[in-house]
Amino acid sequence: METSAPSERPISSLEDALERCQALGMRLSRQRRYILELLWQQEGHLSAREIYHRLNQQGREIGHTSVYQNLDALSEQGIIECLERADGRLYGHASASHSHVNCLDTNEILDIQVVLPPELIQQIEAQTGVIITDYRIDFFGTKAAPV
Repeated sequence: METSAPSERPISSLEDALERCQALGMRLSRQRRYILELLWQQEGHLSAREIYHRLNQQGREIGHTSVYQNLDALSEQGIIECLERADGRLYGHASASHSHVNCLDTNEILDIQVVLPPELIQQIEAQTGVIITDYRIDFFGTKAAPV
């Protein structure tokens, strides 16, 4: 099992994300800060287009190209999360391991922490011969109707 270097610890705040950028030698441009700040304010995941529109609505002028380039650079370095979906990429702030609940009614993706029982992990390892070091689960469903 791999052990992480101190700089590889999970990013759990905007400050951690900014520090990781600096540690990697990434320039902290005004646009990059805007994107990180927006993603850390959000609970869900946004498309590049939504990020562009929200930043410009806030008076933080940024071009389409700049949004895409910064999202690519930040996701390649593991500073932000990039989810590949059939209808495009979505970006979020969480980079620590977590699972997702996908609402089919709203297309919203919620981050959740799921801890599987050790017995289930052992059963999967026994069936596959693979030692499980991490996991992510995607749940899909619809909003529950009010009772």
